[in-house]
Amino acid sequence: MKIKTTRFGTVTVGEDKVFNMPFGMLGFPDKQRFVIVQHKENSPFFWYQSVDDPALAFVITSPFFFMPDYKVNIEDVLMKMSWDKNSDNDVLELYVVVNIPKGSPEKMTANLIGPILVNNRTRQAVQIVMSDSPYTHNLSLISSSSQRSAGL
Repeated sequence: MKIKTTRFGTVTVGEDKVFNMPFGMLGFPDKQRFVIVQHKENSPFFWYQSVDDPALAFVITSPFFFMPDYKVNIEDVLMKMSWDKNSDNDVLELYVVVNIPKGSPEKMTANLIGPILVNNRTRQAVQIVMSDSPYTHNLSLISSSSQRSAGL
């Protein structure tokens, strides 16, 4: 299938690469189909591109690159999405949305209270909203990476 995007032009992806988000992304409940596009080879960043809106794309990354002990309770999501916690666990991936201010990449932040959980077997995804969480919606990735490199 061909997807028109404002960032990459027309992209060809297989139907099997499309994730269905029955509840959409926060603020975009009607945008329910997305694909994950690699940013650059060996980059920890990806684009979460809407199939239905050429201008809608989010930068995402694995939270474990900068916070190895990051924890999310997924029990409710597994039940809500009817995913089998025993057989689906090894096909689940977790991403967080990254905000990179234009012209100021050193100020990039990650939203740790709104992670995206994808199921690579069912090709479904859901954004988890963590209302009672020790995490923040704007964790600085530069200072977090610097502290980890310095052993802090």
